[in-house]
Amino acid sequence: MLETIHNDHRNINQLLRILRKKINLLENDEKIDYRLIKVIISYLRNYSDKYHHPMEDLIYAYYLKYRVVPDEVANRLSREHKQIKEATVDLDELVEMVLLDAIVPKELCIEKLSTFVEMQAVHLMYEESQILPAIRDSLSADDWMNLQQQWQHSHYDDPLFGDNISEEYKALAERINQG
Repeated sequence: MLETIHNDHRNINQLLRILRKKINLLENDEKIDYRLIKVIISYLRNYSDKYHHPMEDLIYAYYLKYRVVPDEVANRLSREHKQIKEATVDLDELVEMVLLDAIVPKELCIEKLSTFVEMQAVHLMYEESQILPAIRDSLSADDWMNLQQQWQHSHYDDPLFGDNISEEYKALAERINQG
C-alpha cells in the first residue's frame, strides 16, 4: 500500500510539472490548452479523491490509533486533504468557466493554478519526508496485513498511469510521455 502511495505521488508530481509549464506560458502571455488542465483536474478529482486519499486516510487513521502522534500532525493531514479537495473543485470551476468562453482574467488563472500547484507540492513533500517514513518505520507486517484487509479497492487500474489508459486520459498520457 505504501508503494502505491509513493507511485501516486510520483504521478501527481508529473502532473504538477505540466501545470507549472502552463503557468509559465500564461505568465509569458502565451496560449494554453485549458482542456488539458481540465483533464488533469478530472483525474485528480476522480482518482485521488476516490482511491489515493482514502487509502492514505485509512493508513493514517490506523497509524494515529496505534501510535502517539502530536495533534498538529494528525490535524495537518486532515486539514490539507480537505483544503486540496476544495482547491481542486475551485480550480475545476474556474477552468470550466474559461472553457465556456467566460471572460476570466489571466491573473486569476495564474493565481488559482499557482496556489493549487504549490499546495499540492508542499503537501506531497510533507507526506514523503515526514509522514510516510514514520509510518514505514513503525507499522509491522501484521499492521500492513490488517490494513490490506480493510482496503475496499484491492484491484483498481489507474485510468491514466495504469495498464489500460481510459479514453478520457489518452491525450494527457501522450503529453506525459513526451516529457
